[in-house]
Amino acid sequence: MSDWNQQIIDEFHANEGKVGGMFEGKDLLLLTHTGARSGKQRVSPLVYTTDGDRIVIAASKGGADTHPDWYHNLVANPAVTVEIGTERFPAKASVVEDRAERDRLYAGMVAHAEGFADYEKKTDRVIPVFVIER
Repeated sequence: MSDWNQQIIDEFHANEGKVGGMFEGKDLLLLTHTGARSGKQRVSPLVYTTDGDRIVIAASKGGADTHPDWYHNLVANPAVTVEIGTERFPAKASVVEDRAERDRLYAGMVAHAEGFADYEKKTDRVIPVFVIER
């Protein structure tokens, strides 16, 4: 795990899920997932939105041309643990396959955090969207 991610995770835990910097005012969760090849537990801090009872995350990787590592982990091992604020719960992640639904959910990400619009412009890939359900 990068030092940068660890600093965010530490700040998240110290402040009941609130962090500053580039995540100030954004909804942030910690996603614990299992490595696709290593089988090791990993923690990723991610901006999220909601759609009804579902949590929505996007595998943007800042607009890179490749998916983030956690994308491959969730496809291989969809059982995850989510931390929001002080709550921690088991859940299941799934890729949104329907393009119209994916586009609608991604638009919600852009509305919450405008940086997601820039990420989409930086890459030719369709940025995958996941829904997470308890």
